[in-house]
Amino acid sequence: MIKRIVQTAGFTGLLAALLLTLLQSFWVAPLILQAEAFEKAPATQVHEHADGAAAAHSHDAEAWEPEDGWQRVLSTTGGNLVVAVGFALMLAGLYTLRAPTRTAQGLLWGLAGYATFVLAPTLGLPPELPGTAAADLAQRQIWWVGTAASTAAGIALVVFGRNWLLKVFGVAILVVPHVIGAPQPEVHSMLAPEALEAQFKIASQLTNVAFWLALGLISAWLFRRNRDEQYSA
Repeated sequence: MIKRIVQTAGFTGLLAALLLTLLQSFWVAPLILQAEAFEKAPATQVHEHADGAAAAHSHDAEAWEPEDGWQRVLSTTGGNLVVAVGFALMLAGLYTLRAPTRTAQGLLWGLAGYATFVLAPTLGLPPELPGTAAADLAQRQIWWVGTAASTAAGIALVVFGRNWLLKVFGVAILVVPHVIGAPQPEVHSMLAPEALEAQFKIASQLTNVAFWLALGLISAWLFRRNRDEQYSA
């Protein structure tokens, strides 16, 4: 069982990470580079969301960051691989509790993962371009973790609950983090134009949808394939 989980997670994570990196390189990264150009521009180019108020943006001159080109692609690929393998391990572990009977069911697991770790958290904390004002990092992290946990529990109750009371409770859990609300900065401001920010949000959502669908589909196929090989051996 452990071997099946590890093999499924390893190959799934690798393939999904490469897909995500490819999509990010051609769609998301160019938008980030454009935003960084505004971030490094004179302060007179700041685009504000509040009258007469601008958020402070500090930069550490000694902080290392990958250069454009192979360094950025390599670091992005490495980060994506770690995240993808971690999520694939989670899916493979869940399959041991409720194995997919068809490979296509992996798409549903992928959509559930997308809703849990991307869609629900970004309803309160949308993806941000460089130079965008944000609330305290610790508060955002706490809200993000709480929202992801609530969403996972809510979806599980709605889908697998055996009576309507559990399903109603699941819906209530889903909305609790959004009723509380995500932490927000005192002043909403950004350095990049609003049109660029809108493009970035769309690109981030669509690339993550593709990533999670691939993660679910590949993991379900590999898990079923490894299981069938084990039974036929």
